[in-house]
Amino acid sequence: MHPRKRQRKNASAMRLVGAQLANFRAAAGLTQQELADSINVNLETIASIEQGRRPLKPDLAARLDRLLETKNALETAVANMPEIDLIPAWAEQYMDLEREAIALSSYQNQVVPGQLQTENYARAVFHSRIPILDEDEITKRATTRIERQEILHRKNPLSISFVIWQPVLMLRLGDTETYAEQIRHLRTCAHLPGVSIQVMPLDRGSHPALDGPFVLLETLDHQYLAYAETQRGSQLISDLDEVSILSQRYAMLRTQALNQEDTVGLLDRLLGEQ
Repeated sequence: MHPRKRQRKNASAMRLVGAQLANFRAAAGLTQQELADSINVNLETIASIEQGRRPLKPDLAARLDRLLETKNALETAVANMPEIDLIPAWAEQYMDLEREAIALSSYQNQVVPGQLQTENYARAVFHSRIPILDEDEITKRATTRIERQEILHRKNPLSISFVIWQPVLMLRLGDTETYAEQIRHLRTCAHLPGVSIQVMPLDRGSHPALDGPFVLLETLDHQYLAYAETQRGSQLISDLDEVSILSQRYAMLRTQALNQEDTVGLLDRLLGEQ
């Protein structure tokens, strides 16, 4: 099932907490912008929480309780929310966080990261899916994937790092031109401000991420999260110990991967330009 079609369980809990925050804010005579400024967060953060689209984190709940003098009402509500509502579980919620992230690190060992895919390559990825998708669904998914690439072109560039396992670049999805276009696009993206692309080569004697792909991100609220996908689901990880383990793995990946200059050289060789 496509992530946008999933219905999150117990989503009413997030809406309830959001409604409580909106009522407390209004009672204090504050606008969303005034509340956001008072606790030094983005306006969108407050708006998303009040609308039930974003979970209220415990540390922010405590700060809001103190500011609004609500006798720990928000902190207590967050502490007793169902776990599935503490952290959004599916890709749709992850993409919301991705759009707002201030730093992102991605390791991929199956396909080119979505943020770096060309439209033709994305279509080739979705054409490979089993059960087979119809053309309308492929077009919709490819369009959504390309829209995610806006984060690479922000006015204030995002700090974003990609490590790609070399077999991904040897998998020739689509036709010859689709493959060449994708490699050229990677080479172009490697020179974007704030973007680092490294290839993890095949000739290493060890590999710190054999368990599969994952993404690390830092939110506007400086929360550190991880995201991992499997064949039939996805998981957003907030546990600090688990995020730390994946951060250590990513750090080791970067030390073992080719540097930026050698990565671009490899892309050139794959294109037959050297």
